[in-house]
Amino acid sequence: MDKAFIQRRRRDLIVAAFLTAIAAAVPLFVKDVYVQNIMVLTLMYAALSQSWNILSGYCGQISLGHALYFGLGAYTTALLFTKFGVLPWFGMLAGGLLSAIIAMALGYPCFRLGGHYFVIATIVIAEITLLLFHNWDWAGAALGIDIPVRRDSWVTFQFTRSKLPYFYFALGLACVAWFVTWWLEDSKWGYWWRAVKDNPVAAESLGVVVFNSKMGAAAVSAFLVAIGGSFYAQFVSYIDPESVMGFQFSLLMALPAVLGGIGTLWGPMLGAVILIPLTELTRSYIGGSGRGVDLIVYGGLIIAISLARPQGLVSLFSRKPKPAANQVREAVAS
Repeated sequence: MDKAFIQRRRRDLIVAAFLTAIAAAVPLFVKDVYVQNIMVLTLMYAALSQSWNILSGYCGQISLGHALYFGLGAYTTALLFTKFGVLPWFGMLAGGLLSAIIAMALGYPCFRLGGHYFVIATIVIAEITLLLFHNWDWAGAALGIDIPVRRDSWVTFQFTRSKLPYFYFALGLACVAWFVTWWLEDSKWGYWWRAVKDNPVAAESLGVVVFNSKMGAAAVSAFLVAIGGSFYAQFVSYIDPESVMGFQFSLLMALPAVLGGIGTLWGPMLGAVILIPLTELTRSYIGGSGRGVDLIVYGGLIIAISLARPQGLVSLFSRKPKPAANQVREAVAS
C-alpha cells in the first residue's frame, strides 16, 4: 500500500484527536448558555452532515429527504419514553435500526431511479411521511409530543441545569460519525461507493455490486442520522412533525457537506463549523426585523463561498485524489 496514503490516514487520526481534545476543553472557558447552545447544534449538524455525506457524498446518491430518518429517530425515542417508559438509550438504538430498515426498504425501488428522479423521490417520500405524522393522533398529530422532564440524570438523558452533558454527547456523536466515515473510506465499501458515484457501469464491470453498495450506504447513513434525531428530541424535550421532519432539516444536513466539500472526510465538519454558527447568529442579531434581512445575508454568504470554492472549502487544504476507478482496480487486485 502507498506509504504516503498510510501517512495521510494516520495524520487524519492525529488531527481528529487533537481537534477533539480542543473542542472538549472549550466549555471550560465558555460559560455563556447561548454560545453553548450554538456549539451543541454545530456538533449535532456536523454529525448529521457527515452521515448524509456517506450516501450522498461518497456513493453519489443525492438525498434531500434525510429529515425522514431524523424524524423517525426523534419520534421513536419520544414515543417509547412517553408511552412505555423505555429509556432514551434503547430508543436511540431502536430508532437507528428502524431507520436503517426503512432506508433499505425505500432504497429497493428508489435506487432504480437515476439522477434528479432519485432526488425528487426522496423529497416526496419525506413530505408524505411528514403529512402522515401530522394526522397520526397516537403520535400527537400536529400538536406533537411533550417529553416529561424528570431529574437530571444520564439514565434518562435529561439535563435542565446545564447544557454541558448535551455538548459532550454531541461531540461524541460527531466523533463517531467521523470515525465511521474514516474507517469506511479505506474499506472495500468505500472504494465501491466512490466507483459507483463516478461511473456505475464501469464499477459493475470491475465486480462492484452496485445495488448492494447503495443499500449499505443508505442503511449506515440513516442509522447515524436517526441517532442524531433521538438526541435532538431529548435536547429540546418537545417535538412535532415540523420541528423534526421539516424540509429545512434535509437542507441543513446537505449544506455543510456541500460547502465544506462533498464526498470528503473533513468537508462536512468544516462546513458545519462555518454554516451553523452563521445561521444562528444572523437569525439572532438581524432576524428580528421581520424583513428577512438575516436570510439575505445568510444566503449571500453561502453563494459567495460556493462561487469562490465550488469544490468546497476543504479543497484549500487537500491535494488532488486518485480517480475512484483506479482505486477500485487496486482494491480488486489486492
